[in-house]
Amino acid sequence: QVQLVESGGGSVQAGGSLRLSCATYGYFYSIYCMGWFRQAPGKQREGVASINVGDNTTYADSVQGRFTISRDNAKNTLYLQMNSLTPEDTGIYYCAADFRPRVCFGLYDYVYWGQGTQVTVSS
Repeated sequence: QVQLVESGGGSVQAGGSLRLSCATYGYFYSIYCMGWFRQAPGKQREGVASINVGDNTTYADSVQGRFTISRDNAKNTLYLQMNSLTPEDTGIYYCAADFRPRVCFGLYDYVYWGQGTQVTVSS
């Protein structure tokens, strides 16, 4: 069993930065994929970034070059560093984890999900 707890969300002006954290409780070393997803009001959930056990990362085109996903195995924590934020980045951000060895980005059926953290970017 794995429990995910996000933190670090908040309100920021356009051009600012935030770092999201996802603390993982449980079998962290058994996790193959971890990902960040977001959902804006009235829109479907979308994948933002993913990282696998080999630290291979993939990003959505909309955040490439601005966001960085990373994981600290010593702290059992996943991060999302978000720079040059725009109002289009506003939404609830979720972290997710899965044990299955597979392509991590573009899939939405992750087994474990956090409760989400709100990110609001004002212009």
